[in-house]
Amino acid sequence: MTYFKKANWVLERLGAENTVIVDTRYLLTEPETGRKSYEEAHIPGAYYADLSHDLSGPKRPNGEGGRHPLPEPEVLAAFLGRIGIGNHTTVVAYDNQGGAMASRLRWLLQWMGHEGQVYVLEGGFTAWQAVDYPVSSEEPDAVEGVIFEPALQDEILVSRSYVKESIGKDGIVIIDSREAPRYRGEVEPMDPAAGHIPGAINHFWVESRHVDGVWKSPEEQAERFTGLSKDDEIIVYCGSGVTATPNFFALQEAGFKNVKLYAGSWSDWSSDSGNPVVVGDEEKE
Repeated sequence: MTYFKKANWVLERLGAENTVIVDTRYLLTEPETGRKSYEEAHIPGAYYADLSHDLSGPKRPNGEGGRHPLPEPEVLAAFLGRIGIGNHTTVVAYDNQGGAMASRLRWLLQWMGHEGQVYVLEGGFTAWQAVDYPVSSEEPDAVEGVIFEPALQDEILVSRSYVKESIGKDGIVIIDSREAPRYRGEVEPMDPAAGHIPGAINHFWVESRHVDGVWKSPEEQAERFTGLSKDDEIIVYCGSGVTATPNFFALQEAGFKNVKLYAGSWSDWSSDSGNPVVVGDEEKE
């Protein structure tokens, strides 16, 4: 079963009990655009979750943790409670970035031990507007009395040191989720160094969707990762731990049971000039 849902499915659930809709629109190059877009128009009743302020913690001076460090669990739990998300709440998230920002929220909820269903609106807010469904500029009030109790699932998270120790180990595959030119080190618009982690293979996260933006089936996701063993430990990373999350879920849907996110990703790795860097291609498994 895919975790992407179409606009008509979401429309039928507007105002449903124990269901929270979250707008996660955000542009990495223009951080304020998402909030402004939300204030202009959003799905009625949706709350806004800002990648920089709500779905990430404060940046550290030395770059450790990357451009979007994970938020402190207690801080994130308080935010989730304020927008009505408890441990068993059904959540519908959307963005206009192909599901990447919404998948970041979904990953955070999984890490935090959320036990309810989490879905992503296929096609994002653009798909919602395309069928002329209702929109609102009214921001809902904060919710009182909802408590989210973190139960961290740290088995889906790895650190920089863990990744460094994993390089070249049998049974561990490192996947770089960025587009190929960044992986190969031909361009690097955001981080201190260009290239990739030694041994990492490239599976651009956008390939988890068809050219029309529709999320691929579990069978099609499995085909993307042909050659990898279901017994492998898979570590995914990207630039800052956001766009790797669609690959994280694509791998899970494809039947891989031991998938982990290097949350700091390339922005964390490249912040330490002592870390090894490779440019060019590496042969896929």
